[in-house]
Amino acid sequence: MAEVLLFHHALGPTEGLYAFADELRQASHTVHTPDLFEGRTFASIEAGVGYAGEVGWGEIMARGERAAEALPNDLVYGGFSLGVVPAQMLAQTRPGARGALFFYSCLPVSEFGAWPAGLPAQIHGADADPIFMEEGDVDAARELVASADDAELFLYPGDQHYFADSSLPSYDADATKLLTRRVLEFLARVS
Repeated sequence: MAEVLLFHHALGPTEGLYAFADELRQASHTVHTPDLFEGRTFASIEAGVGYAGEVGWGEIMARGERAAEALPNDLVYGGFSLGVVPAQMLAQTRPGARGALFFYSCLPVSEFGAWPAGLPAQIHGADADPIFMEEGDVDAARELVASADDAELFLYPGDQHYFADSSLPSYDADATKLLTRRVLEFLARVS
């Protein structure tokens, strides 16, 4: 089964993140959920992004790298929103990646060089989420899909950014059920 390094979003590690990781574990995958915020959680995206800015994006990336250091190279790297930043960096730069799972966000491939040949990816976002649709993420996702041998972009109906976090009011159970099924199929395929 797959081994996944899964990074949290700007609110920090929520119960919803842990619940999602547990669903993957129930399917016999190993899932690591490091805390990029060192115990801090936030009530808003702005506050969490503000904290990341105070700490410095270089340090957030370094925390992601440190989380991967003790793990094997053949990981699937995943991230929710802010967590996509270290996940995408590691997927594109750490040799041996098995796959990439990006939720609610995607950076331009050029941010970390070329997309590795043969590296499969999935990107998931809401089709009316102003952050995903209007801040360049969907464009970066489409660019990644066009440049990769094996990548898919999935759009779900809705305008909520954190729609797959069961611990938040933005949670969409139907969209999350479909997202989870697609992720489990992906993990079974790349294992």
